[in-house]
Amino acid sequence: MIAGALSTLADVGEAVVSRTPFAQSSPEILGVRKHRPWPLPDGPWLQAQTWEDLLFAHWPVAPEVLSPHVPPQLPLDIYDGSAWISVTPFVVSGLRPRGTVAVPGLSRFPETNVRTYTTVDGKPGIWFFSLDADSTFAVKAARQSYRLPYFHARIDVQQAAGRVRYSLERDAPEARPAELRALYWPNGDVYHAEPGSLDYFLTERYCMYTLDEEQRVLTGEIHHPPWPLQHAEASMPVNTMGLELELELPDPPPFLQFARRQEVLIWPLREVA
Repeated sequence: MIAGALSTLADVGEAVVSRTPFAQSSPEILGVRKHRPWPLPDGPWLQAQTWEDLLFAHWPVAPEVLSPHVPPQLPLDIYDGSAWISVTPFVVSGLRPRGTVAVPGLSRFPETNVRTYTTVDGKPGIWFFSLDADSTFAVKAARQSYRLPYFHARIDVQQAAGRVRYSLERDAPEARPAELRALYWPNGDVYHAEPGSLDYFLTERYCMYTLDEEQRVLTGEIHHPPWPLQHAEASMPVNTMGLELELELPDPPPFLQFARRQEVLIWPLREVA
């Protein structure tokens, strides 16, 4: 009964918020769904975010090298004989739970993810090795609500002449140290990935996977329009984001993509049937 009442209050709040200028990551994107590989999940979404100035930096890795670092319940996805690991620096903005407005000081922060790719029950998704954010609030909230390996990091992001200069140093005592120094920028027109292409394999995924305390597979569904990708160039003179996996990721990354902005909705975790 309490959960139903809270959901109703969130519905009412969202109806009000969505009509204000504060509603970044507008639920209007729910109407953009023809590109999805499966239908939208049942039930209301939990939170909205906008992702800005995102770099996808990708490296092919031999499956036998990466598989020991991924739970056996989650088979590695393979493209052209390789598994893939990706490092994705970006900036979160407009973070807000459903039915509320984005709170200044809490709703915007830089973040970097390290991830690979897996498919469960026919749904291609993402497995995160680590997520670093310059927000104590976001780290604690995401660890509790999504069971993800979030760590606090000091991150500085600067823009000049169309380029993004990104500097990260993890300062979480419970985790292995990690650093990233990157300079990146888009190079080319916006395009959408074609199904079956490597671009599509690495970006058009609409869920993430994690495990509960009994090692059961959980999934968190996401929704967004097709990625507005651009080819990119980058330099990463310092990159130890793969050391926890005993991987050295060479500079420059062999495959790069950039997205200026993406609006995202995220659903609560649920157990995979």
